Amino acid sequence: EVQLVESGGGLVQAGGSLTLSCAASGFTFDDYARGWFRQAPGKEREGVACITSGDGISYYANSVKGRFTISSDNAKNTVYLQMTSLKPDDTAAYYCAANYMGSCSGGYDYWGQGTQVTVSS
Repeated sequence: EVQLVESGGGLVQAGGSLTLSCAASGFTFDDYARGWFRQAPGKEREGVACITSGDGISYYANSVKGRFTISSDNAKNTVYLQMTSLKPDDTAAYYCAANYMGSCSGGYDYWGQGTQVTVSS
């Protein structure tokens, strides 16, 4: 079974930190590009961070550059999103996804169920 499961969301004060995890099963995660997306109520889904397969190049949305870091533990088949200096605007449901083509653009093949991050002011 192919599955992505996010965890680590919660309620945090502005300026605080959280680390999200996305554990993959049924496939080798680092053979895929691994992306983090977020969606707030009434807003479109936004790409937050992504790391390519092979070269392992990371990309970030301008809104999170310098604050968020994507990383992977390939032995655990898991990708992480370290979030620091959190702002209320970061409040959203966060989703991880995998792209078979290995790139951070285009369609993604697998998606997790999401984990909620709420940042209070």
